[in-house]
Amino acid sequence: MGERAAGSLPVANVQVLAEACNGGVDDQQQVPERYLSKDPSSEEVVTGGDGSCAIPVIDLCKLRDPQSSSAECAKLASACLNWGFFQLINHGLPEEVTGNLMNDVVEFFKQTLQDKKECSQQVGSLEGYGQAFVVSDDQKLDWADMLYLQVHPTESRDLRFWPTRPASFRHSADVYSSEARQLAYRLLEFMARGAGAEPASLRAVFEGQTQGMRVNYYPPCRQQADRVLGLTAHTDACGLTLLLQTNHDVQGLQVKKDGKWFAVKALEGAFIVNVGDVIEIMSNGKFKSVEHRAVIHPTKERISIALFHHPCQDMVVGPLPEFMKGDKVRYRSTNYQDYLKQYFTAKLDGRVHVERLKLEQ
Repeated sequence: MGERAAGSLPVANVQVLAEACNGGVDDQQQVPERYLSKDPSSEEVVTGGDGSCAIPVIDLCKLRDPQSSSAECAKLASACLNWGFFQLINHGLPEEVTGNLMNDVVEFFKQTLQDKKECSQQVGSLEGYGQAFVVSDDQKLDWADMLYLQVHPTESRDLRFWPTRPASFRHSADVYSSEARQLAYRLLEFMARGAGAEPASLRAVFEGQTQGMRVNYYPPCRQQADRVLGLTAHTDACGLTLLLQTNHDVQGLQVKKDGKWFAVKALEGAFIVNVGDVIEIMSNGKFKSVEHRAVIHPTKERISIALFHHPCQDMVVGPLPEFMKGDKVRYRSTNYQDYLKQYFTAKLDGRVHVERLKLEQ
């Protein structure tokens, strides 16, 4: 996969840095300049009365019910076009499956730095514990650490990077990712149907292909939470992302729509799902891969688990005939492996990668 041919420059561990910066007044370390960006709040952020916004909510039970499926599919297609994001409820994954992995992830980040470094990234690979998208010594850095694993197909797993502590982590990650993978396939069918395409058209592209898992750890920043970003604004290169947050009451995700940032409150037990670049291209723009970012809380940590679903790396990605129906071709085709290399060897920068493939109309 492209992640293994990319890699990221080594930088300081943010969890340790945060502990130093969040200490007492007398021994408090300053947040290094490389982490300070333009004040995110200088851009308009839209919130509700509780400081959050409601992205569309999709009910999998309604999608599967013949009486409500058509209406819910239309709602799903609208969410993917207008927001590129939605929250999925009644998704069917047992609480035990999601809870076991959540608990193991929390325990992993409680370990000493030395213990976590047993899973450190190697030169030329993004897999393992560390950071991503650091390509120069002078770029701004994100206030986060991550653990990235390639989880499917199972034969592609590199267990050097899979934590052995807690002892249940590997089993929890295997069960969770396997069940979520099947959920992603079902969603792809409903998405295609909602756009008027053959339900199997999207599933066939992703079934049996690579699934990656990235665990994001966002420590608090007591001094200057409004000047650091947990994750720079970007789109996802993949087809579909499923995100689960371990502490739904701590807001952090923001989604860009109509030039404004919308703060998202995660519903307890729900998946946050977003369209990636590949599906925007394949749908010929009927679905949108939308910019999103993560902001930091001044006193509370936040942990999220993202699953990325990719097509075959050798595939030529372009608009699928099933989504055209008389429309003009709006995107150039590209080899997906080349696209990934370009994506993972550059710093995050909004929609720059997918925009390069758009054709003038």
